[in-house]
Amino acid sequence: MLYHPVKIGSIELNGNLFLAPVAGYSDRSFRSICVDHGASFTYTEMVSAEALTRNNEKTETLMRRADNEKAYSVQIFGGNPETMASAARIVIEKTHTECIDINCGCPVPKIIKTEAGSALTRDPERLYKVVKAVKDAAGKETAVTVKIRSGWDNEHITFKEAAQSALDAGCDAITLHPRTRAQGYEGKADWSKLKELVKLVDKKVPVFGSGDLFTPEDAQRMLSETGCDGVMFARGAMGNPFIFTKTISLLKEGRYEEIPYSERVKTGFNELEMLARDIGEETACRDMRKRFCAYSKGIPSGAELRAQIVHASSIAEYHAIFDRVL
Repeated sequence: MLYHPVKIGSIELNGNLFLAPVAGYSDRSFRSICVDHGASFTYTEMVSAEALTRNNEKTETLMRRADNEKAYSVQIFGGNPETMASAARIVIEKTHTECIDINCGCPVPKIIKTEAGSALTRDPERLYKVVKAVKDAAGKETAVTVKIRSGWDNEHITFKEAAQSALDAGCDAITLHPRTRAQGYEGKADWSKLKELVKLVDKKVPVFGSGDLFTPEDAQRMLSETGCDGVMFARGAMGNPFIFTKTISLLKEGRYEEIPYSERVKTGFNELEMLARDIGEETACRDMRKRFCAYSKGIPSGAELRAQIVHASSIAEYHAIFDRVL
């Protein structure tokens, strides 16, 4: 069966469909919504190890567990092994998370300049030191995973070396986003590299796939074509937590139902209410503009609707906008 339980270290999950760490999106309100709709495991937005060791208050907000998350992962980034180890200890102390994920794939220049993100995929020796330091700091109770890219550019494809370094350092799972750093989020993800990685790892630890997963059919195809143990939805889940429900249905029953507009909007308001409790109504309403634009895709007169959404500044205004069309 393509939909099945997965074990990451000592973590036993009932499914293999995950919410990826997405900057500006995978806060605990959205993670909670995704869990409600079938996500088997969720990851926080990436958290700076440097900021953690300096007691930055924002980082603690990013790491907070949602009430319905039985298990979740905090993703951290950094290029200094000692700082990453210190950050890992802080994460465990403050959150009691079951898993720490190390970001070895972010292509953003300001992250790469610190020898973090994709810089680690092209530097397997440093990657080993970072993973080993975090693994030693985390101990046996907390799983340590890594997310890597296929390489720096087409001339420097290093995912195999990076994965081997992570394995040698004792990681508990590897996720591959099969794009290079140079591609960013453009072009096409090369799933054949994910298939190669599955063969290389040879079931020593689970291998998960990410990249170009926008529909349930995409997830089904990645699982069947590559043999990976699970898939990680990123952009495909933005404003669309229903992708988990639909994918489970497709993998188990061979079909799925579309979600009514009214249910999609109701879910958006549930997310808004939770987010407002966490960060205040004004900030939450501003953050939800892009999310409600996604929730409203396909609704009749959607373009006109989204033109109003981008100016909404209160929960009442959102209700007034949607009351006109639903």
